[in-house]
Amino acid sequence: MAGLVVSGAQVSYISQDCEEIPEFLGRKYGHMAKRLDLSFNLLRSLEGLKTFTYLEELILDNNLLGNDLLLPRLPHLHTLTLNKNQITELESLLDHLAEVVPSLQYLSLLGNVACPNELVCKEKDEDDYQRYRYFVLHKLKNLKFLDTRQVTRKEREEALVRGAFMKVVKPKDAKVYGMPSKAGRAHDTFQHSFRY
Repeated sequence: MAGLVVSGAQVSYISQDCEEIPEFLGRKYGHMAKRLDLSFNLLRSLEGLKTFTYLEELILDNNLLGNDLLLPRLPHLHTLTLNKNQITELESLLDHLAEVVPSLQYLSLLGNVACPNELVCKEKDEDDYQRYRYFVLHKLKNLKFLDTRQVTRKEREEALVRGAFMKVVKPKDAKVYGMPSKAGRAHDTFQHSFRY
């Protein structure tokens, strides 16, 4: 089949404009593939990965994967690249990855809105990127590489202490600004109780 390259336990199906993983790929190679490259397609779903139970590396760069991406449980997967997709929300993705790919050591999310990179977005700087790294490392404690950089011991220590507080929260609606926040209401209650 044109576009299909198989070499030992490595399977590549690149630039085929497929919107889902072809059923024949899993049927024919799922039981033996350790590395699967599906870059430069139009993938929005990863449903066809269920049969690839021995995967160690999965390359999904340059697809149309978004916040709803779901991976099956892949216990041997140590490398996952999702560069240049349409991922805008980080926390739910990281929680999902922590659950289904417990052996993950290398993750790359460059070129997604969820990865604040000054090369992609001029409003982002190195500080934004570093906060993102702390948050990812807080969620995925086994990572050795994130994007193109090795995880340092100092980063890992910072992630343990501050990572949980590095989440970027965007207001969902402009109307929120007019309402008192929970913290504001708690503060009012606190002050009210000590007026006597």
